[in-house]
Amino acid sequence: MKTLRDTPLSMLDLVAVREGGTVAQGIANAVATAQHAERLGFTRYWLAEHHNMPGLACSSTAVLVGHVAGGTRSIRVGSGGVMLPNHAPLVVAEAFGTLAEIYPGRIDLGLGRAPGTDPLTMRALRRSRVESEEDFPRDVAELQQLLEPAVPGQRLIAMPGAGTRVPIWLLGSSLYSAQLAAARGLPYAFASHFAPRMLMQAIEIYRSTFKPSAALAKPHVMACIPLVAAPTDEEAHFLASSIYQRVLGIVTGMRRALQPPVANFLAQCQPQEVAAIRDFLAMAVIGSPQTVQRQLESVVEQTQVDELMLVCDIFDPALRLRSLDIAVAAKNDVLETA
Repeated sequence: MKTLRDTPLSMLDLVAVREGGTVAQGIANAVATAQHAERLGFTRYWLAEHHNMPGLACSSTAVLVGHVAGGTRSIRVGSGGVMLPNHAPLVVAEAFGTLAEIYPGRIDLGLGRAPGTDPLTMRALRRSRVESEEDFPRDVAELQQLLEPAVPGQRLIAMPGAGTRVPIWLLGSSLYSAQLAAARGLPYAFASHFAPRMLMQAIEIYRSTFKPSAALAKPHVMACIPLVAAPTDEEAHFLASSIYQRVLGIVTGMRRALQPPVANFLAQCQPQEVAAIRDFLAMAVIGSPQTVQRQLESVVEQTQVDELMLVCDIFDPALRLRSLDIAVAAKNDVLETA
Protein backbone atom coordinates (compact mmCIF):
# COMPACT_ATOMS: atom_id res chain seq x y z
CA MET A 1 0.00 0.00 0.00
CA LYS A 2 1.30 3.39 -0.98
CA THR A 3 1.40 6.11 1.67
CA LEU A 4 1.58 9.87 1.48
CA ARG A 5 5.18 9.82 2.64
CA ASP A 6 6.37 7.80 -0.35
CA THR A 7 4.18 9.61 -2.91
CA PRO A 8 6.08 12.21 -4.98
CA LEU A 9 4.61 15.69 -5.25
CA SER A 10 4.47 17.75 -8.43
CA MET A 11 2.71 20.97 -9.42
CA LEU A 12 0.51 22.28 -12.22
CA ASP A 13 0.47 26.03 -12.88
CA LEU A 14 -2.26 27.84 -14.82
CA VAL A 15 -0.17 31.06 -14.59
CA ALA A 16 -2.84 33.18 -12.96
CA VAL A 17 -3.03 36.90 -13.59
CA ARG A 18 -4.19 38.52 -10.38
CA GLU A 19 -6.67 41.37 -10.14
CA GLY A 20 -4.64 44.57 -10.39
CA GLY A 21 -1.61 42.67 -11.65
CA THR A 22 -0.06 42.11 -15.07
CA VAL A 23 0.73 39.16 -17.29
CA ALA A 24 4.45 39.78 -16.70
CA GLN A 25 3.89 39.55 -12.95
CA GLY A 26 1.92 36.33 -13.37
CA ILE A 27 4.73 34.76 -15.35
CA ALA A 28 7.33 35.97 -12.84
CA ASN A 29 5.25 34.40 -10.05
CA ALA A 30 5.23 31.11 -11.96
CA VAL A 31 9.03 31.09 -12.18
CA ALA A 32 9.41 31.98 -8.50
CA THR A 33 6.94 29.24 -7.56
CA ALA A 34 8.80 26.68 -9.68
CA GLN A 35 12.06 27.63 -8.00
CA HIS A 36 10.43 27.20 -4.60
CA ALA A 37 8.93 23.85 -5.60
CA GLU A 38 12.37 22.75 -6.77
CA ARG A 39 13.90 23.64 -3.40
CA LEU A 40 11.13 21.65 -1.69
CA GLY A 41 11.95 18.55 -3.75
CA PHE A 42 8.96 18.51 -6.11
CA THR A 43 9.37 16.07 -9.01
CA ARG A 44 7.94 18.13 -11.86
CA TYR A 45 6.37 21.50 -12.67
CA TRP A 46 3.84 21.59 -15.50
CA LEU A 47 2.21 24.47 -17.35
CA ALA A 48 -1.30 24.21 -18.81
CA GLU A 49 -2.62 25.32 -22.20
CA HIS A 50 -5.64 27.62 -22.16
CA HIS A 51 -6.71 30.22 -24.71
CA ASN A 52 -8.86 33.35 -24.62
CA MET A 53 -9.37 33.08 -20.87
CA PRO A 54 -9.09 36.29 -18.85
CA GLY A 55 -6.93 35.71 -15.81
CA LEU A 56 -4.80 32.91 -17.30
CA ALA A 57 -1.50 33.58 -19.10
CA CYS A 58 -0.73 30.02 -20.20
CA SER A 59 -1.61 30.01 -23.90
CA SER A 60 1.97 29.68 -25.23
CA THR A 61 2.77 26.54 -23.28
CA ALA A 62 6.08 25.59 -24.90
CA VAL A 63 7.39 29.13 -24.42
CA LEU A 64 6.49 29.00 -20.73
CA VAL A 65 8.05 25.55 -20.32
CA GLY A 66 11.32 26.89 -21.70
CA HIS A 67 11.17 30.01 -19.53
CA VAL A 68 10.51 28.04 -16.34
CA ALA A 69 13.15 25.43 -17.20
CA GLY A 70 15.62 28.25 -17.75
CA GLY A 71 14.86 29.65 -14.31
CA THR A 72 15.35 26.31 -12.53
CA ARG A 73 18.14 23.75 -12.33
CA SER A 74 16.87 20.21 -11.82
CA ILE A 75 13.08 19.94 -11.57
CA ARG A 76 11.32 18.39 -14.57
CA VAL A 77 9.27 20.96 -16.49
CA GLY A 78 6.53 20.15 -18.94
CA SER A 79 3.07 20.66 -20.35
CA GLY A 80 -0.06 19.79 -18.49
CA GLY A 81 -0.84 19.72 -21.21
CA VAL A 82 -0.48 20.62 -24.82
CA MET A 83 -3.93 20.32 -26.39
CA LEU A 84 -2.83 18.23 -29.35
CA PRO A 85 -5.84 18.88 -31.64
CA ASN A 86 -4.78 22.55 -31.68
CA HIS A 87 -1.35 21.73 -33.16
CA ALA A 88 0.29 19.69 -35.88
CA PRO A 89 2.32 16.82 -34.32
CA LEU A 90 5.44 17.98 -36.20
CA VAL A 91 5.24 21.44 -34.63
CA VAL A 92 4.90 19.93 -31.14
CA ALA A 93 7.77 17.50 -31.78
CA GLU A 94 10.04 20.32 -32.95
CA ALA A 95 9.12 22.61 -30.04
CA PHE A 96 9.58 20.01 -27.32
CA GLY A 97 12.51 18.44 -29.12
CA THR A 98 14.21 21.83 -29.02
CA LEU A 99 13.44 22.15 -25.30
CA ALA A 100 14.81 18.66 -24.69
CA GLU A 101 18.07 19.56 -26.41
CA ILE A 102 18.42 22.73 -24.30
CA TYR A 103 17.37 21.05 -21.03
CA PRO A 104 18.25 17.35 -21.46
CA GLY A 105 16.48 14.93 -19.15
CA ARG A 106 14.15 17.60 -17.76
CA ILE A 107 11.25 18.01 -20.23
CA ASP A 108 7.85 16.28 -20.11
CA LEU A 109 5.18 16.38 -22.80
CA GLY A 110 1.67 15.98 -21.44
CA LEU A 111 -1.01 15.74 -24.13
CA GLY A 112 -4.74 16.42 -23.97
CA ARG A 113 -7.51 16.19 -26.54
CA ALA A 114 -9.80 18.99 -25.29
CA PRO A 115 -9.64 22.39 -26.99
CA GLY A 116 -8.65 24.24 -23.83
CA THR A 117 -10.92 27.11 -24.85
CA ASP A 118 -14.31 28.17 -26.19
CA PRO A 119 -15.75 27.12 -29.60
CA LEU A 120 -14.98 30.46 -31.26
CA THR A 121 -11.33 30.36 -30.22
CA MET A 122 -11.11 26.68 -31.12
CA ARG A 123 -12.11 27.53 -34.68
CA ALA A 124 -9.53 30.32 -34.77
CA LEU A 125 -6.83 27.89 -33.61
CA ARG A 126 -7.75 25.01 -35.89
CA ARG A 127 -8.94 27.06 -38.86
CA SER A 128 -10.83 24.75 -41.22
CA ARG A 129 -9.77 21.50 -39.56
CA VAL A 130 -12.61 19.30 -38.32
CA GLU A 131 -11.47 16.77 -35.74
CA SER A 132 -12.66 13.17 -35.86
CA GLU A 133 -12.51 10.54 -33.12
CA GLU A 134 -9.59 8.83 -34.87
CA ASP A 135 -7.44 11.96 -35.04
CA PHE A 136 -6.13 12.05 -31.46
CA PRO A 137 -4.73 8.49 -31.28
CA ARG A 138 -3.29 8.92 -34.77
CA ASP A 139 -1.66 12.23 -33.84
CA VAL A 140 -0.24 10.74 -30.63
CA ALA A 141 1.29 7.88 -32.63
CA GLU A 142 2.75 10.31 -35.17
CA LEU A 143 4.22 12.45 -32.40
CA GLN A 144 5.75 9.40 -30.71
CA GLN A 145 7.34 8.37 -34.00
CA LEU A 146 8.74 11.85 -34.63
CA LEU A 147 10.47 11.82 -31.24
CA GLU A 148 12.11 8.45 -31.91
CA PRO A 149 15.48 8.23 -33.71
CA ALA A 150 15.10 8.72 -37.45
CA VAL A 151 15.47 5.57 -39.58
CA PRO A 152 17.09 5.28 -43.01
CA GLY A 153 14.77 6.55 -45.73
CA GLN A 154 12.54 8.49 -43.32
CA ARG A 155 11.42 11.56 -45.21
CA LEU A 156 9.72 13.52 -42.42
CA ILE A 157 12.11 14.24 -39.56
CA ALA A 158 11.58 16.55 -36.59
CA MET A 159 14.74 18.58 -36.33
CA PRO A 160 15.23 19.13 -33.45
CA GLY A 161 13.11 16.37 -31.96
CA ALA A 162 14.17 13.10 -33.57
CA GLY A 163 15.88 10.87 -31.04
CA THR A 164 15.02 12.98 -28.00
CA ARG A 165 12.30 10.57 -26.85
CA VAL A 166 10.66 13.26 -24.74
CA PRO A 167 8.45 11.39 -22.23
CA ILE A 168 4.81 11.58 -23.33
CA TRP A 169 1.96 11.58 -20.83
CA LEU A 170 -1.72 11.38 -21.71
CA LEU A 171 -4.04 13.65 -19.77
CA GLY A 172 -7.76 13.32 -19.33
CA SER A 173 -10.89 14.03 -17.34
CA SER A 174 -12.91 11.07 -18.65
CA LEU A 175 -12.28 7.44 -19.57
CA TYR A 176 -11.08 7.95 -23.15
CA SER A 177 -7.48 8.95 -22.43
CA ALA A 178 -7.22 6.34 -19.66
CA GLN A 179 -7.98 3.64 -22.23
CA LEU A 180 -5.59 5.09 -24.80
CA ALA A 181 -2.77 5.55 -22.28
CA ALA A 182 -3.18 1.95 -21.15
CA ALA A 183 -3.22 0.64 -24.73
CA ARG A 184 -0.08 2.62 -25.63
CA GLY A 185 1.76 1.89 -22.39
CA LEU A 186 2.07 5.57 -21.47
CA PRO A 187 1.87 7.35 -18.09
CA TYR A 188 -1.52 8.88 -17.33
CA ALA A 189 -2.56 12.03 -15.47
CA PHE A 190 -6.18 12.61 -14.43
CA ALA A 191 -7.56 16.17 -14.23
CA SER A 192 -9.36 15.73 -10.92
CA HIS A 193 -8.63 19.38 -10.08
CA PHE A 194 -11.71 20.31 -12.12
CA ALA A 195 -13.45 17.05 -13.11
CA PRO A 196 -13.13 14.63 -10.19
CA ARG A 197 -16.20 12.51 -10.84
CA MET A 198 -14.60 9.75 -12.94
CA LEU A 199 -11.23 9.61 -11.18
CA MET A 200 -11.56 6.18 -9.58
CA GLN A 201 -13.13 4.57 -12.66
CA ALA A 202 -10.42 6.01 -14.92
CA ILE A 203 -7.65 4.75 -12.65
CA GLU A 204 -9.18 1.27 -12.54
CA ILE A 205 -9.52 1.09 -16.32
CA TYR A 206 -6.00 2.38 -16.86
CA ARG A 207 -4.40 -0.09 -14.46
CA SER A 208 -6.47 -3.12 -15.43
CA THR A 209 -5.91 -2.72 -19.19
CA PHE A 210 -2.33 -1.40 -19.17
CA LYS A 211 0.04 -2.93 -21.73
CA PRO A 212 3.78 -2.56 -21.06
CA SER A 213 5.72 -0.63 -23.69
CA ALA A 214 9.24 0.52 -24.42
CA ALA A 215 8.31 3.76 -22.66
CA LEU A 216 6.83 2.25 -19.49
CA ALA A 217 6.98 -1.22 -17.94
CA LYS A 218 4.10 -0.81 -15.50
CA PRO A 219 1.23 1.66 -14.98
CA HIS A 220 2.06 5.11 -13.64
CA VAL A 221 -0.87 7.33 -12.76
CA MET A 222 -0.95 10.84 -11.36
CA ALA A 223 -3.95 12.71 -9.94
CA CYS A 224 -4.13 16.49 -10.02
CA ILE A 225 -5.82 18.11 -7.02
CA PRO A 226 -6.39 21.67 -5.79
CA LEU A 227 -4.53 22.67 -2.63
CA VAL A 228 -4.99 25.59 -0.26
CA ALA A 229 -3.08 25.21 3.01
CA ALA A 230 -2.77 27.73 5.85
CA PRO A 231 -2.06 27.69 9.60
CA THR A 232 -5.79 27.29 10.35
CA ASP A 233 -8.82 25.83 8.60
CA GLU A 234 -10.51 29.21 8.78
CA GLU A 235 -7.70 31.02 6.98
CA ALA A 236 -7.41 28.27 4.36
CA HIS A 237 -11.11 28.51 3.48
CA PHE A 238 -10.84 32.30 3.37
CA LEU A 239 -7.91 32.06 0.94
CA ALA A 240 -9.76 29.40 -1.08
CA SER A 241 -12.49 31.93 -1.83
CA SER A 242 -10.28 33.19 -4.68
CA ILE A 243 -10.67 29.75 -6.28
CA TYR A 244 -14.40 29.69 -5.47
CA GLN A 245 -14.76 32.96 -7.37
CA ARG A 246 -12.83 31.54 -10.35
CA VAL A 247 -15.00 28.43 -10.45
CA LEU A 248 -18.17 30.51 -10.24
CA GLY A 249 -16.86 32.58 -13.15
CA ILE A 250 -16.35 29.40 -15.18
CA VAL A 251 -19.85 28.16 -14.34
CA THR A 252 -21.51 31.47 -15.18
CA GLY A 253 -19.30 32.40 -18.15
CA MET A 254 -18.04 35.52 -16.33
CA ARG A 255 -14.31 34.86 -16.29
CA ARG A 256 -11.90 37.41 -14.89
CA ALA A 257 -8.52 37.77 -13.23
CA LEU A 258 -7.84 35.88 -9.99
CA GLN A 259 -9.70 37.80 -7.31
CA PRO A 260 -8.68 38.66 -3.74
CA PRO A 261 -10.24 36.43 -1.09
CA VAL A 262 -13.66 37.35 0.29
CA ALA A 263 -14.85 36.47 3.79
CA ASN A 264 -17.81 34.06 3.88
CA PHE A 265 -17.98 33.98 0.09
CA LEU A 266 -20.00 30.76 -0.17
CA ALA A 267 -22.62 32.17 2.17
CA GLN A 268 -23.21 34.92 -0.39
CA CYS A 269 -23.86 32.43 -3.22
CA GLN A 270 -27.07 30.78 -4.34
CA PRO A 271 -27.49 27.10 -3.32
CA GLN A 272 -27.04 25.91 -6.92
CA GLU A 273 -23.84 27.96 -7.18
CA VAL A 274 -22.47 26.44 -3.99
CA ALA A 275 -23.33 22.97 -5.30
CA ALA A 276 -21.52 23.67 -8.59
CA ILE A 277 -18.42 24.95 -6.77
CA ARG A 278 -18.33 21.97 -4.43
CA ASP A 279 -18.78 19.52 -7.31
CA PHE A 280 -15.95 21.17 -9.28
CA LEU A 281 -13.65 21.10 -6.23
CA ALA A 282 -14.68 17.74 -4.79
CA MET A 283 -11.04 16.61 -4.60
CA ALA A 284 -9.73 19.89 -3.18
CA VAL A 285 -7.51 19.73 -0.12
CA ILE A 286 -8.18 22.86 1.95
CA GLY A 287 -7.25 23.47 5.57
CA SER A 288 -4.71 23.60 8.36
CA PRO A 289 -1.53 21.48 8.32
CA GLN A 290 -3.30 18.69 10.19
CA THR A 291 -6.34 18.84 7.90
CA VAL A 292 -4.14 18.89 4.80
CA GLN A 293 -2.18 15.89 6.02
CA ARG A 294 -5.35 13.94 6.78
CA GLN A 295 -6.93 14.79 3.42
CA LEU A 296 -3.79 14.05 1.39
CA GLU A 297 -3.39 10.72 3.18
CA SER A 298 -7.02 9.93 2.34
CA VAL A 299 -6.48 10.72 -1.35
CA VAL A 300 -3.43 8.44 -1.53
CA GLU A 301 -5.16 5.68 0.42
CA GLN A 302 -8.22 5.74 -1.84
CA THR A 303 -6.47 6.12 -5.20
CA GLN A 304 -3.03 4.55 -4.65
CA VAL A 305 -1.72 7.02 -7.22
CA ASP A 306 1.97 6.98 -8.06
CA GLU A 307 2.23 10.76 -7.88
CA LEU A 308 0.18 13.75 -6.75
CA MET A 309 0.12 16.98 -8.77
CA LEU A 310 -1.03 20.04 -6.87
CA VAL A 311 -2.80 23.11 -8.26
CA CYS A 312 -2.36 25.96 -5.82
CA ASP A 313 -3.82 29.32 -6.80
CA ILE A 314 -3.75 31.74 -3.89
CA PHE A 315 -4.06 35.48 -4.46
CA ASP A 316 -1.01 36.41 -2.38
CA PRO A 317 2.05 34.76 -4.04
CA ALA A 318 3.88 34.52 -0.70
CA LEU A 319 0.98 32.62 0.86
CA ARG A 320 0.99 30.32 -2.16
CA LEU A 321 4.59 29.38 -1.37
CA ARG A 322 3.65 28.87 2.28
CA SER A 323 0.89 26.50 1.15
CA LEU A 324 3.46 24.36 -0.66
CA ASP A 325 5.65 24.39 2.47
CA ILE A 326 2.75 23.05 4.49
CA ALA A 327 2.01 20.32 1.94
CA VAL A 328 5.62 19.11 2.05
CA ALA A 329 5.65 19.23 5.86
CA ALA A 330 2.45 17.17 5.86
CA LYS A 331 3.94 14.65 3.45
CA ASN A 332 7.09 14.30 5.55
CA ASP A 333 5.11 14.29 8.83
CA VAL A 334 7.00 17.27 10.25
CA LEU A 335 4.04 19.55 10.83
CA GLU A 336 5.66 21.31 13.74
CA THR A 337 7.97 23.03 11.23
CA ALA A 338 5.09 24.28 9.04
